[in-house]
Order: sequence, then structure tokens, then C-alpha cells
Amino acid sequence: MRFRIIFLTLLVFSIFSQAQSSTFALAENYFRNSEYEKAAQLYKDLVNRSPYNTTYLQRLISCYQETNQFENSKTLLEQKIKSRPKLTLLNVMLGYNYEREQKSKEAEKYYQRALTSIKDEPGYGGTIANLFKDYNKLDLAIKAYKETSLHNPNAHYGFQIAQIYGEKGDFEFMFNEYVEYLDKNDNYINIVKRYCARYITDDSEDSNNILFKKALLRKSASNPKDVWNDLLRWLFIKQKDYGKALVQNKALYARNNDRLVSIYQLGEIAFDNKDYETAKKCFDFTIENTSYLRDKFNAIQMNLQIAVKTNDPEVEQKFKAVFQEFGINKSTFSIQVTYADYVTFTKNQPEEAKKILETALPFSENKFQKARVKLKLADVHVYQSLFNKALIYYSQVQTQFENHELGQLARYKVAQTSYFKNDFKWAKAQLKVLKGSATQLIANDAADLFLIISDNQPKDSVPSGLKEYAKADLLAFQNKDQEALSILNNILADYKGQPIEDEALFKQAHLFVKTKQVPKAIENYNAIININKEGILADDAFYLMAELYENELKDIEKAKEYYQKIIFDYPSSIYLVDARKKFRRLRGDSI
Repeated sequence: MRFRIIFLTLLVFSIFSQAQSSTFALAENYFRNSEYEKAAQLYKDLVNRSPYNTTYLQRLISCYQETNQFENSKTLLEQKIKSRPKLTLLNVMLGYNYEREQKSKEAEKYYQRALTSIKDEPGYGGTIANLFKDYNKLDLAIKAYKETSLHNPNAHYGFQIAQIYGEKGDFEFMFNEYVEYLDKNDNYINIVKRYCARYITDDSEDSNNILFKKALLRKSASNPKDVWNDLLRWLFIKQKDYGKALVQNKALYARNNDRLVSIYQLGEIAFDNKDYETAKKCFDFTIENTSYLRDKFNAIQMNLQIAVKTNDPEVEQKFKAVFQEFGINKSTFSIQVTYADYVTFTKNQPEEAKKILETALPFSENKFQKARVKLKLADVHVYQSLFNKALIYYSQVQTQFENHELGQLARYKVAQTSYFKNDFKWAKAQLKVLKGSATQLIANDAADLFLIISDNQPKDSVPSGLKEYAKADLLAFQNKDQEALSILNNILADYKGQPIEDEALFKQAHLFVKTKQVPKAIENYNAIININKEGILADDAFYLMAELYENELKDIEKAKEYYQKIIFDYPSSIYLVDARKKFRRLRGDSI
């Protein structure tokens, strides 16, 4: 009998709860569709059935306010305050009701009552603050959060306060609050990074970047912790100030030897961004301090790549010194592959490179290393214009690693090789797939090549210059720069006024820079701009000219002029942030 009573009680409660949920869902639907009078009838019923549910009450009050029934909401709230005087958050609701009636003095009185009540009822402090925030009373919300934290040691609202400062645009206070919040619990560093990233840019002279850096430096001086160095490192990497990031990394390493991997990773980032000086410092530091042979050889390999990229006259001796000291074996596998690339594209000895790669292949320890050797062998065959053999190797890797970055790279190489051999239709089919690649660099390269083919593909058997351009592109890939320049000259003479012209000028300018013919490169960039100032290559041309004037010709005024062109005429350019930063530096801005 007792069990039956309990069962019936639970059944009735369940039916009652389901009915309430259904009514609330319907009321919410009316509320979202601004049908406030219909919603009010349902919320009124819910409030009568659940008088202690503040969600139902708040919604009913909102319905009254949206339909200008301020007296109804006032009467209801006063009744609730009288029956439940400790529920002090109701003062915020009543204050806001007065504010909607434009009775600011009355509103302020009830807001202050709510704030004052937090001292005696700190348990309601967070809810009071949230209500202020919902009503867009941001300053009062901050006061409520701070007052609650003062009277409740277990309440930590620094994160919410920081977010409100961000909404207000008070970024200095926002960053300070985030820093104070981390000072109490640095486990939230990744969350703080995620939120601060909304306000931080790539520009080191942006006001928010400066405010964030100052907040970190102040806290670091008064209370040194790893978390401040970690955040400074993160900031400097975002700003591409890799040298400064290395300083912070070293400070972290001094306290914790496990941080060495971060220095190596910073070296890779600096290398990818062509800051070879900082990259080499990172790899040198890794070589000196690591106790793992694999990490040591990876760093040695990266330093050799830097030597190749910077045309170090002693690069050959450096490779040989490594092989003499450590031998040709599994440990030096990656270095052997790098050496083969150097022997092919710098020394012009592809057959020797093939021997090096064939020697390296048995030392590969897994399928990924074998695939990299195959890709490099294919590159050597492309260098020799043996396209079909290259395609066999590329296709093998593409099939084996279909959903892996190596497979995507192989597919791009298949497309590029097909383009070199003038099979434009097949190349486009491969590139179309790759434009959505998960690897951004491959996706960008694929999109660029796809556009070149699409814009210049011959129509109705009428020559467009694309075959000749592909030949010049192949020669550039093979490091046969003078031959490539000669073909590009022919394209510019034979296809003047056609779509291929600006592409040929741009490619030729790149080769002029590579072969130290800077004035000719500038002529080409100007020609691109004269063809079409709104063209897709115009902002590239302005930016690259600015770089040449600054770094090669040392003409600061001209550099400033062209950086300024990007800032004012091309606000959506990918170069905007860099151009602004460099313009300010050349102008001598001091922050």
C-alpha cells in the first residue's frame, strides 16, 4: 500500500513537471517571436504554480515591460519583495522597471539597495551581478561582482569582470583583470589566451598589444611566475617578434628543463617565417642542451636547411662534417634527404642526389620516412623533366596517405607536374580538390595555381601563353633562372594585353629579385599596377616594392609611400597589418 502511494505521488509529480515544461516551451516561443501578451498569460500561470521560480518571474516582468504594463510589474515585484525580503535580487528587477519608466532616481535607489544587500546576503551576489549585466548595467555589474568577492572568499569573478570591461571597451582594465585572475589560478591560462586573442593583433604597436604586454610585465616584476613568461612568449609569437619570444622561452627553460621542446618549436615557426637568425639560435640552443639524439639531429638538419636558404658558402663542408662525425645511418636519415635536395637544386647534380636517396631509403624507420624519400625522388625526376617517373612516385604516396598531409602534398605535386607537362585539365581537377585542403599552405598554393590555369587556359585552340608560362615555371623550379627569364620576356612580347601578362610580370619580378636585379623587379611591379590597380596582384606589387625600397635600396621615403598605399587603398589586403607596422616604424613612431 505504501509503495503504491509513493508511485502515485511520483506519477502525479512527473505529469505536473511535464505540463510545466510544455507550458514554458510554448511561452518561450511566444516570447522569442515578440508575442508578449500571449507569453505573459502563460508565464503568469507558471509563476502562480511555482512562486519561487525567478526565471518565470523575470520573463513575466519582461513581458509586462515590453507591453508598457509597468504598474503591473511594479505591483507584482513589490508583493514578491514583501513576501521574500531576503531575495534581494528583486530590487534589481524593480529598479530596472523604474528605469524603463524613465524614473532614474527611483531606479538608482533600488539598484543601490541590491548592491548594499550583498554584504549580508553574498550568496545572491553573483545573481545580482548577472541581472545587472542582462540589463546592460555594466558598471553596476562590476560593482556587484567585486562586492560579492569581497564578502565571499570562495567567489572568484575576475573572469566575468574582465569580460565586462572588454564589452565596455576598457581594455586596460580588462587585461589587468585577466592577469589578476591568473595570479590566483594559472590553470586557466589557455582560456585567457583564447579570450585575449579576440583583442590582440599581429601588430606589436597596436594599443591593445601594448596594454596587454604592460599588464604582464608589471605582474611579472611584482610576482614572477612561469605563466607571465608563457603569455609574453605567446604574445611575441603572435606579433612575429621571435627573438623576444626566445628570451621568454629561455626564462621558462631556466626554471624547467622540460621546456626545451618549446624552443625547438619556436625555431620551426621562425624558420617558416624566414627569421633565420632567431631560428638558428633556437636550434643551436637545442643542440647544446638536449639529451635526446633524435632532437639533436633534427636541430642539426634544420641548421643545415638555414645554411642552404641563406646561401652559406660553407654549406657543403657543413654537410660533410656532419656525415664525417656521425656517419651515414638511421640517425642522419633526415640530413641525407636534405643533402639530396641541396645536391639537386643548388649543385645541379640530380644523378648524385638519386644515389644519396637510394642509400638513405633502407635507413627509413617507418612508412612516413619512406614516403618522404619517394617525394624527394619524384622532385629530382621533375628537375630532370622525367615527368612520368615522377608521377609514379607522387601517385604512390597519394594513394598510401590519402587523408594525411603527405597525401595532400603528393596530390599537389601530381597537379603541378601535370601542369608542367601541359596536362591542364587533369591539373585543374586535382587542384580543385586541394583548394579545400586542411593544410592552409597547400590550399593556398593550389588556389593560386588553379587561378593561373583557369584565367589563361587556351580557348578554341587559340594560344594564350599558358604553355610557355608553365615552361618558365618549370625552369624556375629547376633553378634555371636565366632561361626562365628569357621565356618570360618572350611571353611579354607575344601576349601583351592578354591575361597572362600580369602573371608573367609578377613571376619575372620574383626572379629579378632572386638574381639581384632589383631595379628591374620594381619596373615589373609598377607595370602590374599600371595594367590594373584593382587587380588581384596590385597589393602584392605595392607591398613587395615597399620591401625592396626598404631592405635593398635603403630608400625609406619610397618604402613609406608604398606601405602607405596598402594602408589607405587596400584595407582588405593580407599585407595590411605588416604594412602598418613597418610604416609606423619607418616614420619613427615611439610608443
